[in-house]
Amino acid sequence: MHIAQRIAPCLWFDNQAEEAAKFYTGIFKNSKIVETSRYGEVGRDVHRRPPGSVMTVAFELEGRRLPR
Repeated sequence: MHIAQRIAPCLWFDNQAEEAAKFYTGIFKNSKIVETSRYGEVGRDVHRRPPGSVMTVAFELEGRRLPR
């Protein structure tokens, strides 16, 4: 009996998510940045990040989307 398991990684970068996504998509073929979410002015007193800074980056490596 063969059981195939896939690894489902979740990468975390406090302040370098965009740079990391660019790095990884540059290494693997069939890869791309799908979506970048940025912090806004609303909620700044809670998230304490400058408006326009990156919150999350969704990208594909070898056709597999991260994060999932």
